Parts: sequence; C-alpha cells; structure tokens
Amino acid sequence: MIRTYAIVASAAILSLLAGLWYSSRETSDDIFAACRSVRVAGGMSSIGGPFELVNQDGQAVTDADVITEPTILYFGYTFCPDICPADTARNAEAVVILEGEGTLVTPVMITIDPARDTPEVMKDFAFNLHDRMIGLTGTEEQVAAASRAYRGYFQKEENGDPEFYLVSHSTQSYLALPEHGVVEVYNRSTPPQEMAESVSCFVDAAS
Repeated sequence: MIRTYAIVASAAILSLLAGLWYSSRETSDDIFAACRSVRVAGGMSSIGGPFELVNQDGQAVTDADVITEPTILYFGYTFCPDICPADTARNAEAVVILEGEGTLVTPVMITIDPARDTPEVMKDFAFNLHDRMIGLTGTEEQVAAASRAYRGYFQKEENGDPEFYLVSHSTQSYLALPEHGVVEVYNRSTPPQEMAESVSCFVDAAS
C-alpha cells in the first residue's frame, strides 16, 4: 500500500514538474512576457486582425495602412456623452507622455456609429484630442467586422431618439505593434502614466 502511494505521489510530482516546465517554456517563448498584465482566453493573438475602413480624409484604408508604428486603438463614438471622451483623452495623454520620452505612438478612434460619425465628424473629434490621432469610420458592415476582429461589442439603443440615440459598447483600448499585432489590452481604470509605462515596455521588448 505504501509503495502504491509512493508511486502515485511520484507520478503527481513528475506531472506537476512537467506542467511547470511547459508553462515556463511557454512564457520564455513570449518576448513580451515581462510586460503583460492581462491574459485573455485563446491568447492575445486571437484579438485583432485585418480590417478595411475609411479614414478622416475619406480615404479607404486597411489595418496595414493604420498600424505602421505602435498604435493604441479604441472603439467608441463621438456622440458618446462621457465614457468615450474620457477614454480617448486618456489614450491621447499617454501618447503625449510617450512623445516626451522619444517614443511615437499613434492614437486611433474607430467609430461604432458610422451613421453619424462621417469622416468629417471623425476628423474634428480626432484633431481636438491629438494632432496625430486617426479617426476611422466606414460602412456598418466594415465597422461591425472590425469590432468582431477585436472581440468588441456594441449595440444601438432600441427605440431611442432617431437623432440623439446612445450606443452601448465595450471600452477596451488595444496596443498593437506592426509586426506583432495586438499585444496588450487596457481597461478604463488604467491611468495614462501606467499605460505609457506599459507601452514603453512592449516597444522596448519588440526592439
């Protein structure tokens, strides 16, 4: 009986050690492991992907045209009463902090309300936050496809005012690097200085 327990215990220990070895090996293969603060189901590589949208100058663009340097993307809308202005202002502030440290990062706002957010509207909204912010819109189908790629959510208010309706939506901000895709996701509670420090970590690791 004792021998049986010893065998079972040894097997359990070996299994645990194998699991720890695999976990450490998996982490060591991730050049951004020291920078990550969140884990997502399916892995970070499951977030993001190709999109086709329209920029604030009315030009058709793809993700490759937009993500040419470290980029912070956010899905929202310009008629949003409070959350979107606060989130995009936070992102812009982090970008300014990074600029002061010599790191250029592009802030991007992708609308989830293309009916009201025309290229002209997006241009004014983006420029008022940061002179390098990119505002993106498109058809309803293009916007929905982009949101799905980033595992986002939005839903127009039912039976709302036809002109002043609200849109409920997810509020994550995504850090994407040109050759790596999305590498981190930030929630609303992340302050600008903390976001800037995190972005710096990823940029340094990528280089």
